[in-house]
Amino acid sequence: MRTVQNILDTKESPSNFIEPTAMVIDALKKLISVNLSYLIVYEDGEYKGIFSERDYTRKLVLQGRSSRETMVREVMTTDLPEVSLSKTVEDCMYMMNTRGTRYVAAYDNNQFVGIITLHDVLREALASKEDVFNNSVSKLLDTDVSGKIF
Repeated sequence: MRTVQNILDTKESPSNFIEPTAMVIDALKKLISVNLSYLIVYEDGEYKGIFSERDYTRKLVLQGRSSRETMVREVMTTDLPEVSLSKTVEDCMYMMNTRGTRYVAAYDNNQFVGIITLHDVLREALASKEDVFNNSVSKLLDTDVSGKIF
């Protein structure tokens, strides 16, 4: 089965960093510019967490806070599940499901190396669906609602 290392090998080097002292409005602008759903929060060269669209909606908008007056550190996620490079895609799926998150932080010998997203896991599952799903489920994925195979 594919591993965290395999996923990271297919991803571009991250360029979606932000400081925890940045204002949320600036983080939102950066999210748009990098076309991703999260930013990696770094301070003094050290990983601190992520800021995601979900953080924005749940911890800012729904609480009536201002994106121009709130710093990223006040709403960022700091408790992502952690995985090593040898963990499998299935391990990531399990962690995301049990923790209710869309992201896991990947580490190599206690050194942060990247973020694995729900989309990364789904891409891997679909790319190797025969390895992930049993044959009957795989056949369902290859048929449309009228039952025609495509």
